[in-house]
Amino acid sequence: MNTANMLRLVLLAAIWGSSFLFMRIAAPVLGPAVLIEYRVGFAAVFLAIVGAILKKKLDLRANWKHYLVLGLLNSAFPFLLFAFAARTLSASVLSVLNATAPMWGALIGALWSRQAITGRSALGLILGTAGVALLVGFDQVTSRPGAGIAIVAALVAAVSYSIASAYAKTAKSVEPFANAHGSMWAATLLVIPVLPFFPAPAEPTIGIMGAALALGILCSGIAYILYFKLIQDVGPTSALTVTFLNPLFGILWGALFLGEVVGWHTVLGAAIVITGTALVTGFRPAFLSRAIVPLSAKSK
Repeated sequence: MNTANMLRLVLLAAIWGSSFLFMRIAAPVLGPAVLIEYRVGFAAVFLAIVGAILKKKLDLRANWKHYLVLGLLNSAFPFLLFAFAARTLSASVLSVLNATAPMWGALIGALWSRQAITGRSALGLILGTAGVALLVGFDQVTSRPGAGIAIVAALVAAVSYSIASAYAKTAKSVEPFANAHGSMWAATLLVIPVLPFFPAPAEPTIGIMGAALALGILCSGIAYILYFKLIQDVGPTSALTVTFLNPLFGILWGALFLGEVVGWHTVLGAAIVITGTALVTGFRPAFLSRAIVPLSAKSK
């Protein structure tokens, strides 16, 4: 991973970490359905413009079912759940709960393939669960009305991301940009039936609409382009590092712009969740692997 890709990785983590800040700002005013319709709609239009410039085709006739499944599991459903949770939970808590997605993905993958869960993975699951319990057990947000269901919603959203990843591994091969573009249009259509049940509680201000626009264009459209560029350059394993950096920025932006209190339980809970996720997924940074191999060779 060269300097340019490292900068892309940090920038992507900062952008995705900010999504919880923007949801926390806009969800109480717009409600989850209206906010997410704006998010996926703005993202779809932005990616359509980029696709037209780059001459990227969707091939809807062949891939529309695939886009619908991906749009539901990777965008519409988890976005709605996180926006619902953002009305109650802090950006810090949301970002840490989101970081459990690879952990659930590894568990679902093992169950799907009917493979035994290793001791390392079992330890990781225990640590991840303990980290979440520590985070929410000592955080003041748990005393707010509806906090319990909000926490469950955020965790189910993380599970939905992991199911989407498992599906993508077995689904037909589609060009990455088309996956992002097509799934955003699919999500836009899928959220429409939910709108009558969750109308906006209040009239949005310019600032609220700015947060919705940032969610769509920055946190979905531009972020996807950066992410797929990373996968192309450094591979999916190294690109996974962004999952471990997201909570750091989620906590940072929440503290800087929303005045959220970062307690010892926030830092320790996030560290335990990240460690558990790394154990379950078998993640080892590329730079660490390169350092270990020469040392092992010298010891022989």
